[in-house]
Amino acid sequence: MRGALRAEWTKLRTVPSTWWLLSAVSALTWALGAVATGAVSADQCPSPQECHEDTVKLSLTGIWLGQAAVAAFGVLAMSSEYGTGTIQATLAAVPGRGRVLAAKAAVVTGAALAAGMLAVLGSLLAGRFILSGNGFSSASLSFFEGPVLRAAVGTVLYLGLIALLSLGVATVVRDTAGAITTVLGLLYALPALVELVGDEKWQERIREWAPASAGLAVQATKNLDSVPIGPWSGLAVLGAWAGAGLLAGAAVFKLRDA
Repeated sequence: MRGALRAEWTKLRTVPSTWWLLSAVSALTWALGAVATGAVSADQCPSPQECHEDTVKLSLTGIWLGQAAVAAFGVLAMSSEYGTGTIQATLAAVPGRGRVLAAKAAVVTGAALAAGMLAVLGSLLAGRFILSGNGFSSASLSFFEGPVLRAAVGTVLYLGLIALLSLGVATVVRDTAGAITTVLGLLYALPALVELVGDEKWQERIREWAPASAGLAVQATKNLDSVPIGPWSGLAVLGAWAGAGLLAGAAVFKLRDA
């Protein structure tokens, strides 16, 4: 297994798209977060005591864009090998297909978590600076408060699970464009269906089970009653999506020829 991990890490770090996409995770997350936090002001609240703005979730708004780069990264880790035909060399070097997929999952997740840590830390620091200038108390973004720490750690884990889901989908679909379209559809189109569904019960169910809306519930630090699902429960739902994607990918990977 150690050899498979070393091989997958070597492939990953020597491909230029890896560094571009991982850099894009931070850049997109920081940019959208800065725009979102810069657009609000404490002056819009009736009083400091009545200001219910979730400044932590607001600072982490950029994850909605950053996750697209993570999805592309997870997909390319597998689909690029099918596109270039190098998957045959990979399987010749490591005949155990389960080991190949496990090694890919490990290095992809590790890289996504590292990029996620930079994205989240940068977003919270930028949010603290911008929101303080807009009249919000910097104490609301104290990194060591329980809800803030949970939102930060949960968001990093969210990106890791998105990478795993994307890898699983790519293993099933094998085509880069098709896999990216599928993952982005799950992340963006599925929550958008809420606006097209008239039944409130079904609206609630979609919010609870769509991977993005459920997983990002972990960012909420205020008004938890308005969140469709609990923070950790929502992350568990995304974990189920990622697990199902990887299991489907593993089954297809073993049954189909390279």
